Amino acid sequence: MRLPLSFVALFLSVILLQLSSGGVGPLDALSGFALGFSTAEIGMLGSAHFLGFFVGCWFAPRLMGSVGHARAFAAFTASGAIGLLAHMLVLDPYAWALMRVASGLCVAGCYTVIEAWLQAEVTNETRGRTMGSYRVADMGASLVAQLLIGVLEPAHYVSYNLLALLCCAALLPMTLTTSRQPDTPQAPRLRPRLAWDRSPLAVAGVIVAALSSASFRMVGPIYGQGVGLSGDQIGWFLAAFVLGGAVSQYPVGWLADKFDRRNVLIWLSAAAILSCTATAMLTDLSTTGIMIMALIFGVTTFPIYSVAAAHAHDFASSTERVELSAALMFWYAVGAIAAPYGASLLMNAYGPPALFLLISVGHAGLVVFGLVRMRARPAVAERTPYVYAPRTSFLIGRLLGRSRDGRDD
Repeated sequence: MRLPLSFVALFLSVILLQLSSGGVGPLDALSGFALGFSTAEIGMLGSAHFLGFFVGCWFAPRLMGSVGHARAFAAFTASGAIGLLAHMLVLDPYAWALMRVASGLCVAGCYTVIEAWLQAEVTNETRGRTMGSYRVADMGASLVAQLLIGVLEPAHYVSYNLLALLCCAALLPMTLTTSRQPDTPQAPRLRPRLAWDRSPLAVAGVIVAALSSASFRMVGPIYGQGVGLSGDQIGWFLAAFVLGGAVSQYPVGWLADKFDRRNVLIWLSAAAILSCTATAMLTDLSTTGIMIMALIFGVTTFPIYSVAAAHAHDFASSTERVELSAALMFWYAVGAIAAPYGASLLMNAYGPPALFLLISVGHAGLVVFGLVRMRARPAVAERTPYVYAPRTSFLIGRLLGRSRDGRDD
């Protein structure tokens, strides 16, 4: 069955948005390094991005209700473009942090609009194909975005202009579509305690997932420079992480549906500890070896959010799914706000390998907590299907709700 033309326009906006937003994090890290920013200041930029992301997730549904989907999308895109274009006007880390808040606001707001539009248009017949195409578009563009670092010159206005152009181009498919704007969805109530009540282990899992992903993406380029990688090699280093996460989704999902999900979380974290420790300790790795370790790191850490989310939904009713997804996103945002700055402080004090030592400590805590939770209560008899859960907006739960109830059709 072919997808409606309106979906193709939305997916094109996703691709252009991801190319822009996915490139700014590593570009900021390398640009900050070139301009003499401290490692802590570079980490602050990553934390500022996720602060803006959290605000955008909360604010976007309310703005859609006031001005509609297309105008809200245009407003959020404008904030992202302004944040990108202003970089080379003021060469100050604290000013850049404000610009990264604008970029995070753009990402969360635009994804909220896109996912609300998809939710309004999707039917039982198109849901599976739509979500599959959406995931491929999002992750594929994220993979390509990391490779842009090889062609974008750090601390140069042309590089930021190019990302701003991509951000503005995301407006075209959305604004030129002839489809009627859907009704505005009701914003999910944000109840962070709901996630803890359903599964404390899931909350710990999404926080550790944020520690892994956010710190690696935002300050990983500094590690790459510290071990002697060139700009294009840093792009491949980051892309290897995304690729590892992409290829692991199906086998990890199969394991999470067949075995106790707490065991899957524990073994993934144990493997992550080994990969992080090896990466931190083996300082004389070749370029190929560094790429392989990044790939393994992605395989072991990227699926943790989805496994943790599936475990939480095992204890939830169908009426709680949207609010539970939003609550899990809240905890992910909390971890993602703190992780880059905390990692940068440790790297500043103990060198680049401290990034992976910090992540390994987080996963060690998840292993211990997982073992404790396994003694606290038995596994559920009936489980929801494993679903790859993008960390995009508080509304993603609406798109995944039927899939979790086994009604993907």
